[in-house]
Amino acid sequence: MLSGVNVALGVTGSIAAVKTVELAHELRRRGANVRAVMSASAQGIVHPWSVEFATGNDVVAEITGRVEHVELCGREGWADVLLIAPATANTVGKIAGAIDDTPVTTCATTALGADLPVVIAPAMHEPMYDHPGVLEAIDRVEGWGVSFVSPRIDEGKAKIASEDAIALGTARAATPSPLSGDRVVVTAGATAESIDPVRVLTNRSSGRTGREVARACYAAGAEVTLIHALVGPHPLGAGSEEVPPSIDLVGVESSAELSEAALEAAEGADAYVSVAAISDYTVEREDQKIRSGQDLSLDLLPSPKVVDAVREANPGLPIVGFKTETSGEDDAMVEAARTIRDRIDMAFVVANDASVMGDEGTRVLLVDEGVTERSGTKAEIANEVVGKLATVLVGEGESRDG
Repeated sequence: MLSGVNVALGVTGSIAAVKTVELAHELRRRGANVRAVMSASAQGIVHPWSVEFATGNDVVAEITGRVEHVELCGREGWADVLLIAPATANTVGKIAGAIDDTPVTTCATTALGADLPVVIAPAMHEPMYDHPGVLEAIDRVEGWGVSFVSPRIDEGKAKIASEDAIALGTARAATPSPLSGDRVVVTAGATAESIDPVRVLTNRSSGRTGREVARACYAAGAEVTLIHALVGPHPLGAGSEEVPPSIDLVGVESSAELSEAALEAAEGADAYVSVAAISDYTVEREDQKIRSGQDLSLDLLPSPKVVDAVREANPGLPIVGFKTETSGEDDAMVEAARTIRDRIDMAFVVANDASVMGDEGTRVLLVDEGVTERSGTKAEIANEVVGKLATVLVGEGESRDG
């Protein structure tokens, strides 16, 4: 997601600066090159040597005759993006006022003048974050094109966002945005059909691939709605490690609820990516818990075909489908993928084997007129899917323009 991206990491005097080492490691783990700039206040919280170790580069602790701010963030500078994390109320106010009296604010002034992308992750006590002047400063700076990674409001504090959310926001600002201006709806997870108030009928999907697709769409510049079923080993909700607040999250349980949410979200969308493992069958729900120890048969009833309903309501909407098979044979997966692609008129279908459910890695076949094999982590596959989706949307745009 950040492969080869040069990140200038500005660190200011919030207690959240103690997380700088973890953040630098996370950025580097995702492929970024990192060089840090620290204010004097930040150096009183975390030692520059620790940050030097975490980044693998010398730390800029003061601006000298070497004009480090220009070398890092100028028009011909080293950085592809300036990330200020954590950013104090003081720092945000100074940036809004073009005051550059610390190495970090001097880099910010330089970056803004050089049209370098800037990302800010605030961290402070909640009353400070709610101060009218701070909110006004945030609005003003956002008006200049600066991206903010919203803090997590907890225990009376506007705590710095997770390393994951900050890395995702940085990727969105620093990398090409092929989906900029597009709104993409993604479905993920396993639906659950109630048998009684306790038991459900579901499947083994973890929702990981769908979440990675949503994240990749967001990093590519899209506004994303993620409709996620509430079953499976995955975190959900505001501040979640895998579903940051910047993605519009809609929680559902049953296939009927997913269908309703999908139809609402797809209206006016630019693309729909159906990754969720939607139950093929439902049952008549019992009002009371079924007692154990008895022979029991369940009558399985067909569930609504969500993607069919989305297509019927949105004839021209580009749709990407996912098709899971258990045969383990490529020919069978391609045949099943082409059948659903032709029936729904999908842009392309991602076919895979059910054995990868819940795993970090996967192997897929991207099926349209041809077949392309891809292997890797689910995050890497998601990037492949989003790249192919971007090509489809560019083609759609050219067709409309023509």
